[in-house]
Amino acid sequence: MQVSVETTSGLERRVTVGLPADTIDSAVNKKLQDAARTVRIDGFRQGKVPMREIRRRFGKSVREEVLGELVSNSFYDAVTKESLNPAGYPQIERTKDQPGEDFEFVATFEVYPEIQVQGLDKISVERPVAEINDADIDTMIERLREQRAEYSDVERACEKDDRVNINFAGTKDGEAFQGGTAENHDLVLGSGAMIPGFEEGIIGMSKGEEKTIDVTFPEDYQAEDLQGQAVQFVIKVNSVQSKALPDVNEEFIKNFTQKDATLEEFRVEIRENMERELKNAVKTRVKKEVMAGVLENNEVDAPKSLIDQEIDRQRRQMVQQFGGGNNFDFNTLPAELFEAQANRAVKLALVLGELIKQNEIKADANRVRSTIEEMAQPYENPEEVVNYYYENQQMLQQIEAMVLEDQVVDSILEHATVTDVEMSYEEAVKQPNQEQE
Repeated sequence: MQVSVETTSGLERRVTVGLPADTIDSAVNKKLQDAARTVRIDGFRQGKVPMREIRRRFGKSVREEVLGELVSNSFYDAVTKESLNPAGYPQIERTKDQPGEDFEFVATFEVYPEIQVQGLDKISVERPVAEINDADIDTMIERLREQRAEYSDVERACEKDDRVNINFAGTKDGEAFQGGTAENHDLVLGSGAMIPGFEEGIIGMSKGEEKTIDVTFPEDYQAEDLQGQAVQFVIKVNSVQSKALPDVNEEFIKNFTQKDATLEEFRVEIRENMERELKNAVKTRVKKEVMAGVLENNEVDAPKSLIDQEIDRQRRQMVQQFGGGNNFDFNTLPAELFEAQANRAVKLALVLGELIKQNEIKADANRVRSTIEEMAQPYENPEEVVNYYYENQQMLQQIEAMVLEDQVVDSILEHATVTDVEMSYEEAVKQPNQEQE
């Protein structure tokens, strides 16, 4: 076997492999001889079919089968011999393929980049520190009351926190625009669901009243043609409903807990849930800052084949998330939607993978167990949930991967500068991207 390697660009390699004709002919003859002993052909006894007939009938297909095996095996041998680490599958092109002559193919593929992890000591992380007090629990109970709010029709002018049902039609320079018209639309006044000035313009209107308001779209509105544009809406109020919040009593508490509980027990349960949320939020925020620091200090070339695989994974994930079903072709989603995120994910995976390799980090079994037990805690029968994870290999592997990533983050934090920042519970659980919205 003859092998030559060419670096075409960046991570791409072009490997040319030559195989002598006698190697191919020998393998083909052996398979044909094996076939001759077992094949059944009308007019011939089994095992007595002439080799020329075997070759006439099966020679071409057997040669293709042999070449497929030889290409696969010789490619593996070639990259092993040349110490190459392919990323993704190679593109195979047969450049010499005539029976009786030497065979040659070219494999084009990308390799994993060589990574020297650096700059971990330059990473700075702000770790939120927060306490959950009685006022935070009171606020959470008010949110739960809001979830169970009931609305009833009233015959008066609408006020903030009322729910109105409206028809509206928007125009810009006298022309209707896309998305600017709706009928029988429910809207809670003061919710901030509409652009600034819209909800404020409705307050004071009564059932059956119609009104025209002038508003301006925000400069960062998602539709570029409406950014900063002055428009008019004709609004008609179909109904006005006032909000009534439920009392915090036994019936209310049963909506949110799987056991009979007093108010004090309910508050204890709420605190425990908030503590879990706070712990997860702090971990998520710290992890985001660590990952950002890792990428900032480690420039990595990401193989396009891995990026393409990650794009497909994110496409499938989006289809599943939004209920696209098996009949939806995820390839119709433009790759550009996922490219930046996929590129980042691949680069991060490469650096973290190198850290795992260098430090020989493995998922800690005790930590995996405690993670699963913590996840199972809110359920009525936690032990059943724990057993479910350990009986489902795929689910268990997902937890192990999550724990392994947490251990890598912990390893990075040993080198990073970590500053504890005191803040409220609300500030701590709000992720940075939420604060920007």
